[in-house]
Amino acid sequence: MASEASYDDIADWYEEEFLGRQQVLAGIDLDDGDPLGIDRTMRALLGRGEGLCLELGCGTGANAAAVRMLGWTPVGIDLSAGMLRYSRGRLPAIQADAERLPVGDSSVSAVIAMMVHTDMPEYPAVLREAARVLRSGGVFVHIGVHPCFCGSFADRSDPAAVLIRPGYLTRHRSTSSWNTKGLRNKVGATHRPLSDLLQAMLDTGLVLEKFAEGGRPTPVVLAVRARKPE
Repeated sequence: MASEASYDDIADWYEEEFLGRQQVLAGIDLDDGDPLGIDRTMRALLGRGEGLCLELGCGTGANAAAVRMLGWTPVGIDLSAGMLRYSRGRLPAIQADAERLPVGDSSVSAVIAMMVHTDMPEYPAVLREAARVLRSGGVFVHIGVHPCFCGSFADRSDPAAVLIRPGYLTRHRSTSSWNTKGLRNKVGATHRPLSDLLQAMLDTGLVLEKFAEGGRPTPVVLAVRARKPE
């Protein structure tokens, strides 16, 4: 996971500016409060349910209200104490490492990871933990930046013609970003090719059920729903 200090240092900026600022991307309706479809996709893939829904890397708890509206009881973990200061009142959350969840086996009905896998260098270990704590039949939802079209190798300065430079095929961590006012140039990002990401999900034993992409004209977000076998 990205270092605790990285997010502690930017927690105020993240809550007050990053989350509050509309993302200006060419070809996207700026009146849409969910321009990349992240919230809509989460609702569609998670669906209505009940029981505990654990959010990995919950940050400031910005997704808790949407999870609760679907009938779930949101709980969260995050490594950053600074981010968790803002989560109070939004969901119960504790400071913990997603690679070693302080959660019992088969104890939650759903797990979500929202735009966090690039902050977790050992994401395969995180996925194994998600599978461990899920009950049989439980659902896992991954929503993250699209590994094919986002990263230090992807020049998105012209959204109508994204330029892919060498670097996609290798796993790496970088603070380079085409957007100098965004998050990734502040805390960096770990890149995994699409094949590595999907293989890590399959290796947990979870059954992949559904995929979605968000953002246009070139996708920015990749989403996956998986389920723990009965």
